[in-house]
Amino acid sequence: MSFSEFTEKDYEIIAQEYEKLRLSAEKRCANASEMEVVRRAFEFANDAHRNVRRRSGEPYMIHPIAVAQIVVDDIGLGYKSISAALLHDVVEDTDYTVEDIRERFGDKIASLVDGLTKIKTVLDNEQKTHGTDISQQSLQAENFKRILLTLNDDVRVVLIKLADRLHNCRTIEHMPEHKRDKILSETMFIFIPLAHRLGLYGIKSELENIWLRYKEPEAYEEIKARIDKNIEDKGAEMTEFVVPIEEALEKAHFKFEIKKRVKTPYSVWHKMQEKKISFDEVYDLYAIRIIFDADQQSSETERDQCYHIFSIVTGIYRYMPERLRDWVKHPKSNGYEALHCTLLSPSGVWVEVQIRTRRMDDIAEKGIAAHWIYKRHGYLGEGDYEMDNWLERIKEILVNPDVNALELLDIIHNDLTSTDIYVFTPMGEQRSIQKGATCLDFAYLIHSEVGNKSIAAKVNQRLVTLSHVIKTGDKVEIITAEDAKPQPEWLQFLTTRRARTIVTDYFKTERKQTVDFGRKTLENALRGLGFDISERNLQRLEVSYGVASREELYYGIGIGSLRLEHVQEALKRNSGSRLSWLRKMLRLENKADEKEGTETIIIGSSDPGATRFSIASCCNPIPGDPVIGFKAPDGMITVHKKTCPVAESIAATHGDWVVVPKWLEQAEETSFPVRITLKGIDRVGMLNEISHYVSRVMGVNMRKLYLQADHGLFEGYIEMAVSSRSTLDQMIKELSAIEGIENVTRSDL
Repeated sequence: MSFSEFTEKDYEIIAQEYEKLRLSAEKRCANASEMEVVRRAFEFANDAHRNVRRRSGEPYMIHPIAVAQIVVDDIGLGYKSISAALLHDVVEDTDYTVEDIRERFGDKIASLVDGLTKIKTVLDNEQKTHGTDISQQSLQAENFKRILLTLNDDVRVVLIKLADRLHNCRTIEHMPEHKRDKILSETMFIFIPLAHRLGLYGIKSELENIWLRYKEPEAYEEIKARIDKNIEDKGAEMTEFVVPIEEALEKAHFKFEIKKRVKTPYSVWHKMQEKKISFDEVYDLYAIRIIFDADQQSSETERDQCYHIFSIVTGIYRYMPERLRDWVKHPKSNGYEALHCTLLSPSGVWVEVQIRTRRMDDIAEKGIAAHWIYKRHGYLGEGDYEMDNWLERIKEILVNPDVNALELLDIIHNDLTSTDIYVFTPMGEQRSIQKGATCLDFAYLIHSEVGNKSIAAKVNQRLVTLSHVIKTGDKVEIITAEDAKPQPEWLQFLTTRRARTIVTDYFKTERKQTVDFGRKTLENALRGLGFDISERNLQRLEVSYGVASREELYYGIGIGSLRLEHVQEALKRNSGSRLSWLRKMLRLENKADEKEGTETIIIGSSDPGATRFSIASCCNPIPGDPVIGFKAPDGMITVHKKTCPVAESIAATHGDWVVVPKWLEQAEETSFPVRITLKGIDRVGMLNEISHYVSRVMGVNMRKLYLQADHGLFEGYIEMAVSSRSTLDQMIKELSAIEGIENVTRSDL
């Protein structure tokens, strides 16, 4: 923020923005007295923020107005929330107090502003841990815990905070890069999943696209350009596709509207990354949404009316049975209801069709706020109980005194990003459980005593172990024994929080036994990985896991709260042994001004006084990749790709570790490991042509080549060492041009 006298132009801009808000707020306010509260909130905030500017140079008041606009237009909240959004920075940034707000606007608005002020305070006050003990808990995780605790008081605080985060992301180009990376990482790690879970799909999509635009700018621009070109080429075709559907629905006397949409750049990019496919292989690029007014006088239920429309559209176009998604019968846990199917257009383009009632569409667009409105009017849809159950589950987690902030953040993140599956008891009763759950998780879902006495299970009449992962449609029977009891190793495969909590509580009474078990488990793991059981390695693990003592380390491993999957990565990262040949080429440069404290890592410098660093093995970045760095308290720098999920998690919990790595041209004199995946139509000489191009034409050293042909098709991968991303991109482009090769993509090592 900065201060300078406002000009007439500034006041004019503020007035124009408020006028837009006023028009939206009038539609949402029940009467003139509610609108008067909004007007007074605007005038109070406008006076408090007078002559204050944002980084961009625009009047600061534009920000709270924009947040309030999102609150009313995108979330659908009422006058108290609109007023709180206008006032949300007053207490933090001016001399006014929460009591001043309470006197002028009442308890509820003051309570909302107080909650928002606390969130802003903890997010802005980062803990500077460089050079300090890493074992102390992440303050950022504590901050998120405080944010989520507001779910216990008033969910509207989190909804307004999401609106605040969206507007800050819209204007994020004015932030320095290290702050931008921190904000975007915590946005992806917690705010985007939270928006999704609260049903705010519009906000979720916009945040995702902003994330991609700054994390992978080249990919974003390329995908966006290709989408725009596709729309230009096939827009008329989509209009023609809709005409027969409109005629058929009118003939059936439905009152409806049809909206056309195209996948967002982020959703296309995510599918390309997840499925390892090219843009041309994303077949459901287009979608139409049929939104109809459910006939309350009809003998058909809402669900039946959706199925009626489904039968009409599938009578016109052929559909893909395996792509049918019935979220009307089984709503998502955030309350989302719709019937999705994928139809084949006359020109051979697959088009997703979403069928919703007006109520379903309101909940899909405005999430929990719309859910409240319909519930208040006595209407309970299929998905309403799911939303209420999720909120209750989150509140139960938040008030658990035994869960520290880092554990809580992981639990919430996993809960936000998990999806449910549907399984059946032996009696045919349907139960929903988290995707990836085991038979033992299911046993604890039935009853804690069933879980504690479990010894095996039957899935679809077949005997399986308790660690067997169940899938949608499975019929699960739990086999128990009276003398059975929980085992410490169960915590290595249990996935649901309920099951893990019950087993953890059981072992709290047997701490010594658990500590011994954890010590033996860790020692066996270290031996298996080829590491010494030395004091140095154990100290490194204490640092990496953030525990206060050796006993806590063993106990955490014994009860399963500390997982062993990342032991090897933790020891390698802290040992600094990896890529030792590159250390001499690294120099740490402090480039930023004192205000920002930005650290820029120059990769490729020949300065002998190089800072210790390593290239993260989870994502293996190469010169030319957008990268993010983390400076741990021991001085070690780890370099990740900006889109790496591990990097997102670290930046979301230790944002003050973020530094800005920069590749120098000299770095391209070194080779970095990469893998590319190839698919295509097999022919004589294909292998020879591929290897000739890679080795002879490009001069790249292949470390491994694997191709397998079957029924005239082939697929495989090549591992090689390249100097930069531009070299890799050129190779992918040229290999794609070889006759018979259908797809070439970069894949994980």
